[in-house]
Amino acid sequence: MPARGFSGPPGGGTEFEAKITPFSCIMAATGGLMFSYDVGVSGGVTSIPSFLKKFFPVVYRRTLQNANLDSNYCKYDNQGLQLFTSSLYLAGLTSTFFASYMTRKLGWKPTMLIAGVFFLCGTVLNAAAQDLAMLIIGRILLGCGVGFANQAVPLFLSEIALTRIRGGLNILFQLNITIGIVLANLINYGTNK
Repeated sequence: MPARGFSGPPGGGTEFEAKITPFSCIMAATGGLMFSYDVGVSGGVTSIPSFLKKFFPVVYRRTLQNANLDSNYCKYDNQGLQLFTSSLYLAGLTSTFFASYMTRKLGWKPTMLIAGVFFLCGTVLNAAAQDLAMLIIGRILLGCGVGFANQAVPLFLSEIALTRIRGGLNILFQLNITIGIVLANLINYGTNK
């Protein structure tokens, strides 16, 4: 079966000139931005006192008791906090296997739409969270979005790109990952202040 974007046998085919716009490439590459923001925000939010006080009061009290210590050792030792942090990564890892199947069966466009729905639902649930269960379910949905986006977006960028710009588009995905981490840290800093 010939690869998408090419016709004929390997080496003898002609390249298919798809109509791609810079906007569509940038929008697709924002899958990396959503992924990295979700990864980056959890590290900073877990050190914000108001967040700890609401969702992890035991950890909050421990940080107040050990405020004069120079080390963070055992301040954040809490299974609920560890579940909050790791739930996104575990859901992302698990959902990648399902996303691979979905991409193969449905293609990258529906898979990216599914990733967007997961991101949207997870964001709404996390923003409206009143307790730890809502927070963790939201993180699991965000993790599913991460898994689906990381499966479909690089594939999409590789398939739509002309040969001469394929590397640049994939680097755009990586650049968005870096930008998302920076934005998450800046937002965490601003929220904390």
